[in-house]
Amino acid sequence: MKLRVATYNIHKGVTSFAGRPRILALKQALAQLDPDILFLQEVQGRHDLNALRHASNWPQQGQHEYLAGDTHHAAYGMNAVYDHGHHGNALISRFEIASIRNQDVSDHAYESRGILHCVVPVEGVEVHCYVIHLGLFAGGRRRQIDALIQAVSTSSPPDAPLLIAGDFNDWTNQLSRTLYQNLGVTEVFDQPQPNARGVMQGLRRLGGLSAPIRPARTFPAMMPWLRLDRIYVRGFRVETAEVLKDGPWARLSDHAPIVTELHLA
Repeated sequence: MKLRVATYNIHKGVTSFAGRPRILALKQALAQLDPDILFLQEVQGRHDLNALRHASNWPQQGQHEYLAGDTHHAAYGMNAVYDHGHHGNALISRFEIASIRNQDVSDHAYESRGILHCVVPVEGVEVHCYVIHLGLFAGGRRRQIDALIQAVSTSSPPDAPLLIAGDFNDWTNQLSRTLYQNLGVTEVFDQPQPNARGVMQGLRRLGGLSAPIRPARTFPAMMPWLRLDRIYVRGFRVETAEVLKDGPWARLSDHAPIVTELHLA
């Protein structure tokens, strides 16, 4: 089984400064990317003000439904709720979504965060998908990772294929080892790949050395420097992993998306 998986913080479908709508262009770009399973953060489920202000460039449905269209299935986890709307995480899948659960893991009143857990049957195999967007403060992120570990441990079998993806806001990379040790996952850029970096990783491992965990740089999109976005896998072999930072991807959001080709191990 081969899967094309991507994760993307879409910044609510608007530009960072002027708030101009980008959701129509996002849909076109994602259609060309053509992932089988897409993990999305900062998805606008409803925004009455933008719907009025940008009537001709704003979908009448939630962004998760709009991006899924008629060809894909969508799940939405509403996290932040305000007078004129709400936003959260979403999963868009080429395959039917068998179950959906959204868990509130907000660490304080000023950041609403959640874990969206979806079970996606792919060719008879249940793939457990967790969409995550962690908080801005290190202490809160550690507590949210503890909640994620607990959620995965109690809601998926220990040998089930696993995908955990999203915006971890973990620019100092303090959380990967914890996930590795507790869930048996690896990050897609940490698995040896058919390129120079992958060769060096393989040589280090053959020599008994521990290769450092270095997720890709994804923020800001125009000149990625911080390592915020991740895809962790269990039960999959990584064929390729790439950050998309050229062409339209540099201006569609403040984050660059990650796309990976996976094979069921």
